[in-house]
Amino acid sequence: MKMNKLLRSSALVVTLGSVFIAGCEQPDGETVQLGYRGTGMEAVYNPDTLQAKIDANQVPDPQPKVPTTGPKARDIYQNVQVLGDLSVGEFTRLMAAMTEWVSPEEGCNYCHNAADFADDAPYTKRVARVMIGMTQRANEKWQPHVGDTGVTCYTCHRGKNIPEYVWSTDPGHPHAKGIASAQQNIASASVGYSSLPYDPFTPFLEDNAEIRNASDTALPTGNRTSIKQTEWTYSLMMHFSDSLGVNCTYCHNSRAFASWEQSSPARTTAWHGIRMVRELNNDFINSTTSYLPDNRKGPLGDPLKVSCETCHQGAYKPLYGAPMLKDYPNLSSLDEAATAQYLKAALSE
Repeated sequence: MKMNKLLRSSALVVTLGSVFIAGCEQPDGETVQLGYRGTGMEAVYNPDTLQAKIDANQVPDPQPKVPTTGPKARDIYQNVQVLGDLSVGEFTRLMAAMTEWVSPEEGCNYCHNAADFADDAPYTKRVARVMIGMTQRANEKWQPHVGDTGVTCYTCHRGKNIPEYVWSTDPGHPHAKGIASAQQNIASASVGYSSLPYDPFTPFLEDNAEIRNASDTALPTGNRTSIKQTEWTYSLMMHFSDSLGVNCTYCHNSRAFASWEQSSPARTTAWHGIRMVRELNNDFINSTTSYLPDNRKGPLGDPLKVSCETCHQGAYKPLYGAPMLKDYPNLSSLDEAATAQYLKAALSE
């Protein structure tokens, strides 16, 4: 009698288990070989989710071309501190594109006072001025990362006032007094819901913390890097992987992660990208802190900043490499003097 009950209970458990397992993601991903066969140098994609990423990374049609000749914007309009060297036609075309990219619902009035377009009172106008300079800096100075493909406002904004993937310094979760959490074991999307430290951004993408922590000798020779520091580096790597939708082997060789000589070219591109993001956060975005409203800041009062995911949004190349910059070359030429002037003005407010 007891044996029959046990068999019936076991059958019920197996049946219920099969129902739950049937709801799990099927491990039938597609692989793309990135290196020598048999070494695990491959990218793995789930065809069920890949199409959604492709759909989310489509680009809008470019604005119609206009003549590059004619009066300059700075000579026709008042208070044109950036883009003033463009013809009126080019200037208007770029403004129309920016409206489509950033504020399609609000229109021009998202940044401008409708009664006086020269007015600098709207904080959004001052932020936009800084963002234009930031985009130009990325395209002109950081070609080792963005290449000729470049970036535009749409790369990050995708039709939204605020890019979907931004960050601010995380104050952490409440915990018992006297106990240091070390940011561990808190499920956070920023690190792929792993147990790793949940804020890889502040130390690595704003501050200049050391990312590399592996020794290059067999025996201890003064490297004081701890497991805690190593886990913080891994939290940044988790962010990279999730942001680009790739495995570790997209940048690293599976047999020697630390070796630059055996790494893929993407690792060098990433090295430049890390330093680009730091510069953009510190030189441009942080300069807007004084005039941003509270709803555009994090809980500790710092502005919403960029990370790898801000541009990449799950794609190994933002917008899967769509070359939008060729249609808007005005976003690749930076006026350093004008940029320095309005950044100085922003910091003095």
